[in-house]
Amino acid sequence: MKKTALITGISGQDGAYLANFLLKKNYRVIGTDRRSARDDKWRLKYFNIENKIIFEDMDLNEITQIQRIFSSYRIDEVYNFAAQSFVKSSFSNPLTTADTTAIGCLRILEVIRNLKKRPKFYQASSSEMFGEVLEIPQTEKTAFNPQSPYAISKLFSHFITKNYREAYNIYTSSGICFNHESPLRGEEFVTRKITSCLSKIQSGEISHFELGNINAKRDWGFAGDYVEGMWKALQVKKPDDFVFSTGRNHSIKNFIDEARKYLNFETKWHGSGLSTQLRRKNNNQIILKINKKFFRPTEVNLLIGKNSKAKKVLKWSPKTNFKELVKMMMLEDLKKHSR
Repeated sequence: MKKTALITGISGQDGAYLANFLLKKNYRVIGTDRRSARDDKWRLKYFNIENKIIFEDMDLNEITQIQRIFSSYRIDEVYNFAAQSFVKSSFSNPLTTADTTAIGCLRILEVIRNLKKRPKFYQASSSEMFGEVLEIPQTEKTAFNPQSPYAISKLFSHFITKNYREAYNIYTSSGICFNHESPLRGEEFVTRKITSCLSKIQSGEISHFELGNINAKRDWGFAGDYVEGMWKALQVKKPDDFVFSTGRNHSIKNFIDEARKYLNFETKWHGSGLSTQLRRKNNNQIILKINKKFFRPTEVNLLIGKNSKAKKVLKWSPKTNFKELVKMMMLEDLKKHSR
């Protein structure tokens, strides 16, 4: 019989990549989102799988909606991606972030706890939980030091997932995912903002764009690689927590430098600090400048993970390196904006 997987937040980047992955493994996939996100299927259309998924409305703030889904289907695996997932927005909307990202996870777990047949549960934890890091590199045993309402909400979800595993013997695993990107990343995230805006500048759609702290360093991998690790986390005998990372990090400025290799014009850096600018070489036109409004109230300056546990237990490691990731994203956006 086919296994049935429930993916919350299926319209997001990870939801789309995982749905495509599971369908290839002959799963029946149930996808949920808030009703307001229901029409946003462009990522699923990218894979041409929007007609292969059973869609259900489910708001994590409404436990009755969660109960309805679990009583309507016999679910084998749950992948919880639903969250207010933009770090900067969590400072503006901390209550919404906590209710959806933290308590929303708890609502799912509480529904699962009361089922006779309990599905396996995967929680999408985040490297942002490490915050202002207390150890380099970060592992499953590194102390957390979150620096945003988003990260604090994710930390609650992470610990409550662990608590339900230990207190109620439920199969729950968490993946502490470091930054994972793709052409399906939303343009509000810095990597996709870079590739999209540079492509728009080349096509003449815009003249310039602005960023915040370009010196922040992140461990960037490819989302398509990471969803395989998430699936593997629910296939092993013992549930646990796993770091998914590449073990290498690069600054946002490094990302820009790699991305600009694919432009049909040359650029050069000018200035420093808040006066840093990226300009065209031929006419000195500013195409990127720094704006303090894009800085976070509390910054996370460096993240780099150690994935040795995932390698050993899950036999997982990333296949796509940094340069390949940037190339993939740039070529996709250049193609999109050359039409």
